[in-house]
Amino acid sequence: MDRRTLFYWSRVYSGSLERGQDYRELPNVIAINIVDFGFPHEGGFHTCFHLREDNDSSLILSSAIEIHCINMVKWRRLEGKDVHNNPLHRWLAWFDEHSPPELVEEVVNMDSAIYEAFEKYEEAKKDQDALRAYWARRKFEHDQVSRINFAHDKGFSEGIEQGILQGKEQGKEQGLEQRSIEIARKMKARGRSLEEIIEDTGLSPEGIEKL
Repeated sequence: MDRRTLFYWSRVYSGSLERGQDYRELPNVIAINIVDFGFPHEGGFHTCFHLREDNDSSLILSSAIEIHCINMVKWRRLEGKDVHNNPLHRWLAWFDEHSPPELVEEVVNMDSAIYEAFEKYEEAKKDQDALRAYWARRKFEHDQVSRINFAHDKGFSEGIEQGILQGKEQGKEQGLEQRSIEIARKMKARGRSLEEIIEDTGLSPEGIEKL
């Protein structure tokens, strides 16, 4: 996850410089990772990273890079959540699919920015192509986790048998990937942004640019 983050951060950073531009025109790029697993292992539910000098942590090389990691597993374990005074707590309460409906409604009505995001989300749900791609991606993620856990619990011998089944599943996943490609083409034709297409289909930026 750390190298993946740096890879996508660097693509956005280096891709922001047009031909003939000065390096000083490169923008600051902030990466935000919202993960539902144990990354990073250390620290609280919200960690933030910069390039700092080894012997003097107050000395930052550049403000160009800033990487935030929000660990939803640790967030759910946090006691004393304060959605009334902490904007980040409000956003995470809205993001968290395990939040009670009444809490989600409360933070949406409490925060104008979250209300605006909620309206955009509701509008996006009306796009059936994007919605199908989203649920196909979710199904793939759940299936993948289930296969890994099954192989781990049943041991090596049964893990081999499971590997054969995975081969069959990969054929299905290729079909899902092809479907995602078709949806990405439609979204590009409708003028959707690259970020929206990546989020809804799970395809890589370079793959989408080639479509």
